[in-house]
Amino acid sequence: MADTIATGQPAPPRLRRFIEDLGRVLEEGADEPRVVREGATLLRDLVAHDDWLPDDLAQPDAQYYRQYLLYRDPQARFSVVSFVWGPGQSTPIHDHTVWGLIGLLRGAEISQDFERTADGALVKLGAPQRLETGAVTAVSPSLGDIHQVFNAYADRVSIGIHVYGADIGAVDRSVFSLDGAVKPFRSAYANQP
Repeated sequence: MADTIATGQPAPPRLRRFIEDLGRVLEEGADEPRVVREGATLLRDLVAHDDWLPDDLAQPDAQYYRQYLLYRDPQARFSVVSFVWGPGQSTPIHDHTVWGLIGLLRGAEISQDFERTADGALVKLGAPQRLETGAVTAVSPSLGDIHQVFNAYADRVSIGIHVYGADIGAVDRSVFSLDGAVKPFRSAYANQP
């Protein structure tokens, strides 16, 4: 139900509207290109306002980035996560295996895409992309799914709102080394057992 977020708190009205509107797009049986296109517009509207994310779901950790589950669709069609970066923090190189939308609520992120070579190694694909507050981008196996992400700032917190085409905390994913070695993992939520 979109009336509450994963912590049991009432859903802020802006977030509730986003969840309901994205749910309608999915109920209409939209294919991935339409979900990404329309979902990006909805997410852009959400992150254009920085007055709705509860403070307890925006707290950084001194060592590691944090992911707070905001909403998990009852049918597991999508999840909404606040991704909180402490100064200078980054992810390993990783994939998603489902469509995803990333919108910047505060600060900025830098994303470096990767692709596999014929021998299985990973090489950088293009220049790093900087996402500023209010910007939205997408990932998926069909769009490009392997990347590494960094907080663009060494001296302050950045927060992204990530939306995935599943409960991302229940999806088997991978982290990669440049030589192509693969290690399975699942995301964890800072606010869930």
